[in-house]
Amino acid sequence: MTTKIVTRITIISFIVGLMIAVQYNTVQNPTLRDTRDIWAIRQELAEEKENHSKLLTEIATYNTVIEQYEDEDAESQAVLLNNTVDDLKRQAGLLPVNGPGLILNITPAAELIQFGYEIEPISPDLLIRLVNEIYRYDGLYIEIDGQRLTLKSPIRDINGVTTVNSVPIDEAKVNIKIITETFEKAEKLYGYLYASPFRDDFYLDNLNLSINEAQKNITISEFDGKLSNDYLVENDEGE
Repeated sequence: MTTKIVTRITIISFIVGLMIAVQYNTVQNPTLRDTRDIWAIRQELAEEKENHSKLLTEIATYNTVIEQYEDEDAESQAVLLNNTVDDLKRQAGLLPVNGPGLILNITPAAELIQFGYEIEPISPDLLIRLVNEIYRYDGLYIEIDGQRLTLKSPIRDINGVTTVNSVPIDEAKVNIKIITETFEKAEKLYGYLYASPFRDDFYLDNLNLSINEAQKNITISEFDGKLSNDYLVENDEGE
């Protein structure tokens, strides 16, 4: 048998062995099928499109700011820069904000009190879920029992007491203020929260979640504290 024939047989054997190995691996580890129905997939697609739309809106906003910086003179640029800084401070929670929104009230269920059920304060987990739902449906700024929420605000249990920004909140009644970008979005948020089965989770904890109708002007105070910074260090030495 010549070397050429041996080489061909070796190559063919290698290919056949590789195909058998791939087929065996496929049988042992079948590809997981997506078992979601068409409506679940459409819902996820709609959410992704909405996120994409929000990103495009943000890009357009920043492009507009850049164009304003390029078109204005030095004095106008200074005014624009101050306005930008103030806007960033509002987003960070360092300045009070006002605008359209709605107010939520969390209270003990009166009928459960009459029958002697023990009323517990709202748990941090339930409060965090509510906050996430608010942000998910276009809530911009949130204040819980007088505490302004920031990106660094902790909601947690400290010695059996629910706290926001490490400050205990009222055990019997909690008021939540929400500000949205427009009045139309405030009405949309009201409709979602009012119809959401999420309210049943509060009733299971012997609490009532009351959603008041959207208002055209709500005021939220600034964050009462010092924001921590993990990456920047303040320089006290002036140059």
